[in-house]
Amino acid sequence: MRALLLFLTILVSNLIVAQANLNDYKYIIVPKQFDVFKEVNQYQTSTLVKYLLSERGFSVFYDDSLPADLVSNRCLGLWASLLDDSSMFTTKTSLVLKDCNGAEVFATGEGKSKIKEFKGAYNAAIKDAMKSFNGVVYAYSGKNDGDNSLTLNFKNDVKSLKNKQIAEKLEPKGINTDKVQRKAPKNQNPMVIQEATIENQSYENLEPVPSNVGANNEGVETENMEMLYAQEIPNGYQLVDNTPKVRMKLFKSSTENMYMAQSGDKSGMVYQKDGQWIFEYYEGENLVQKPLNIKF
Repeated sequence: MRALLLFLTILVSNLIVAQANLNDYKYIIVPKQFDVFKEVNQYQTSTLVKYLLSERGFSVFYDDSLPADLVSNRCLGLWASLLDDSSMFTTKTSLVLKDCNGAEVFATGEGKSKIKEFKGAYNAAIKDAMKSFNGVVYAYSGKNDGDNSLTLNFKNDVKSLKNKQIAEKLEPKGINTDKVQRKAPKNQNPMVIQEATIENQSYENLEPVPSNVGANNEGVETENMEMLYAQEIPNGYQLVDNTPKVRMKLFKSSTENMYMAQSGDKSGMVYQKDGQWIFEYYEGENLVQKPLNIKF
């Protein structure tokens, strides 16, 4: 009896600690392709993990669809990874959640399945591992929000906006749902179609492959510059070349013809001056102004 009581005490204590740790984080990020697999959403593992975490009250995003405040502050989220210790006759998996510094915050117990078919085996093992969340009641504490600010440069005007304010403007609405179909421009098919339910887990990505902006084109006449085509996304546009590859993303601001821009590791502003679109950003301590040829 004393041994049982001690076991229950330790179990409850661990649940309380785990819950407190998880409450410090606003998001959980699930990769479209876990490291242990060779294909995107292999055996529909990514959609299943996202669904099961969402079902437990967590705010879950895929790693290529991060909300704006998480882009600005990666420490708001926990990053999920799947461990696979399967043998010839038994599929064994566990889920690990790590913070922005790679430190482990939570790990499930090992889920097991003896189903022979791979998809069924991994689905059953993941559901078994998720039982470790039983008894955990999640509620975000706001601990990691902080008071960081993002400084945006436009000409000689420096504007400082808090992350939370930026997030409210930039975060796509309704994207964190179990069934998602992103809005595409008229006369085009949806770029991403995915479903994550107990009955069905599917994912189809029709988006152009991301790439970085090419070499600096300062001083080049517009007619000789590469044409970038604007495709509508929630709260802005993505600019693609004729490959098509995504070259840049533009997010609407409160000022007409001025966008907050992200291109690879470069962040800045895109605005129109004398009929010419300009991408303005800092490279080290140098302010760079790069002309763009955009077709909306």
